[in-house]
Amino acid sequence: MKLSLIGAGPGDEELITLKAVRRLNEADIILYDALANQALLAHAESKAEIIYVGKRKGQHSVTQEEINRIIVANVLLGKHVVRLKGGDPVIFGRGFEEMDMVKKLGIEVELIPGISSSVGVPTLAGVPVTKRGISESFWVLTGHTKSGELPKDMALAAQSNATVIVLMGMSKLSEICNIFSEAGKSNLPVAIIQDGTTEKQKIAVAQVSSICDEVASKGLTNPAVIVFGETVKCSPDYVMKYLQKEVLTYA
Repeated sequence: MKLSLIGAGPGDEELITLKAVRRLNEADIILYDALANQALLAHAESKAEIIYVGKRKGQHSVTQEEINRIIVANVLLGKHVVRLKGGDPVIFGRGFEEMDMVKKLGIEVELIPGISSSVGVPTLAGVPVTKRGISESFWVLTGHTKSGELPKDMALAAQSNATVIVLMGMSKLSEICNIFSEAGKSNLPVAIIQDGTTEKQKIAVAQVSSICDEVASKGLTNPAVIVFGETVKCSPDYVMKYLQKEVLTYA
């Protein structure tokens, strides 16, 4: 009996580890999240029980307490339980909460990392999170803390020269942009990538001062990754929108 906590990657069904695929194949029961690509469930045996436990803003199919109960009950029955989470299970995914809960019962827990959407999504959209001479570091922050407020580090991140990546921040985009504007970054490039690495991917690029209008005009919403920083200028979308315009202006 054991729990395998698996990262499903950023969206594309092929961006998952071989070990994770093996565990899906071995599972007796799989609990999967809203951000995990359902195509990955094809790796499960037909006998496996599959339960959707997705949580989206304002729409919780199952509470965290109920998820914990299902995990414990089935592991104690001798089953191999797989918990499939989008991205990496311990980056804003409450993975360690589930691990700690099971470990306290003396149950074996296996953690299989996944490609985090914080890095995988921007990279495949043509936005490197670091680039020598431009951005030597990056921050990853949540836009939704336990209290419902933005993290206090957001203001510090806005003052840095790093690439700043925000997950789960679309509902507070205007507030986040105000923080960057107050830090003197109203002209900083921003990219917002919805449903990254999938066929449904949509991208909006602009500057801090205009990104909210751009998002509204394109109808972008969750799930999305927000990227602030000079490396956004590497994005083909940004090049088409801004840099080509600059070339024509000076031609």
